[in-house]
Amino acid sequence: MLITIVTITIYLIITKRNIKVSKSDFYKLMGIGAIIAFHWFCFYNAINISNVSVTLVAFATGTLFTSLIEPIFYKRKIIRYEIVFGMVIIAAIGMIFKVETHYAWGIIFGMLAALTSSLFTVFNGLMVRRITSSVICLYELIGGVIALSIYLLCTGEFTPHFFTITPNGWLWLAILSIVGTAFPFIASVNLMKKISPYTITLTVNLETVYGIVIAYFLWQRDEAMTPGFYIGTFVILSTIFGNALFKQYLTKQRNIS
Repeated sequence: MLITIVTITIYLIITKRNIKVSKSDFYKLMGIGAIIAFHWFCFYNAINISNVSVTLVAFATGTLFTSLIEPIFYKRKIIRYEIVFGMVIIAAIGMIFKVETHYAWGIIFGMLAALTSSLFTVFNGLMVRRITSSVICLYELIGGVIALSIYLLCTGEFTPHFFTITPNGWLWLAILSIVGTAFPFIASVNLMKKISPYTITLTVNLETVYGIVIAYFLWQRDEAMTPGFYIGTFVILSTIFGNALFKQYLTKQRNIS
């Protein structure tokens, strides 16, 4: 997150953006940053205690969480069919739980990552209405660093050994921070000016598809799962994309009428 902060700061200096925000917005962005830090903690911990495939499938529950959270903060009615699709996803997750019981905590942390992702996506959708996306990202990441530092201090992990990283490790961290976090993070927040948090979450679920494929080719033995897992995954992804197609159909019907 520190590397990402440096990257975004350089970007803001080059583009000469004004980074001033109100006191109220400052505290809100710090709070959202803490949620983001917890999201990443849950996401990577899920991978650590299970594997990439399990984490990404559990993360796909974000669509359900967003369908429940977005109406509350956007003050609109809950769309019934979104809840139906969400319940199908939960049923599929339940099926995976039964066949992959040894990955139960990985699934739980993956779903927590999905919940926190839905929260900060909805909150950012509100903040981007009055604050530039890159400025939002800067303050949120600072808030995330502070929150994570407090956690490390409380758990006794804030030690020199914790920060001992190999040169190759620094290289990968730099690539993930700059290419995989800074620019995609700014772009995703900026997109919220045009599309809803629910659509953003729906699109992010594509990560489940290509993530599982890439993980399988990189770590075939570790990522090989039971047939029940892949059936559940198929149900989840079919529901997600079926929901997207259904929305498109309803939009066309409204335009026709």
